[in-house]
Amino acid sequence: MMLKKLCCFVWLVLYHLLLPAFVSSKDHGNPANDLVEIINENRTALKLPKLNDSPGLGCMALQYVELCKDNCTGNRAVNCKPPEDDFTEVFAPNCGVELPTFGTITGHIVGCESKYLQPSEAFSHVIIKDNKALSLLRNKSHKEVGVGLVGFHKGPFFWCILFSDGQTNSTFVLEDRGKGIKQKTGCYSGSTFPCSCGKKISVLLNNIMTLVFLYILLFQLLHQNQFLMI
Repeated sequence: MMLKKLCCFVWLVLYHLLLPAFVSSKDHGNPANDLVEIINENRTALKLPKLNDSPGLGCMALQYVELCKDNCTGNRAVNCKPPEDDFTEVFAPNCGVELPTFGTITGHIVGCESKYLQPSEAFSHVIIKDNKALSLLRNKSHKEVGVGLVGFHKGPFFWCILFSDGQTNSTFVLEDRGKGIKQKTGCYSGSTFPCSCGKKISVLLNNIMTLVFLYILLFQLLHQNQFLMI
């Protein structure tokens, strides 16, 4: 009876480890794109027009938070304000934004958290943390939006949203559609590049090691049981 209960427990643990792995294998989404969808859902609920997802803005948003990696305060605020010239002299060139297409940035929201949050949680707890951010999100002058996010080793996660009043395909245009961007960490909305998956790989390896250990344990228990029956 004890052996039967132990076997059931092992199979239950295997099930709970395999199910998330199966679900994550089906999830090829970009959390930055998910945030753009949530932003637009919030706007359309108030009968405001959707914002166009701009890869150029998204890439610059990622550049913004990468620059502010050591400035996360305890109340999820980012104590970092890059000079305005950095947008045209640093962020845009790093992203390959064609300078003649650089438009007007009508607002930005930046936040951080000690751990990664799912897009819906990040939206509620980090991005829309006060009435000022909510008012900015619902500004009628916005036409485009870009989202960037990044997490650092043993450090916090950062989110940045940039807004613009530019028109699709005419402002913040990426050279060669962004193919020359060498993205090593984080992700941004509208990108064709996958997000950095180091954390996912680490979790997957831990799960595999646990599965191997449990499989060996189960095999030994079954083998011992057969030996006793003989």
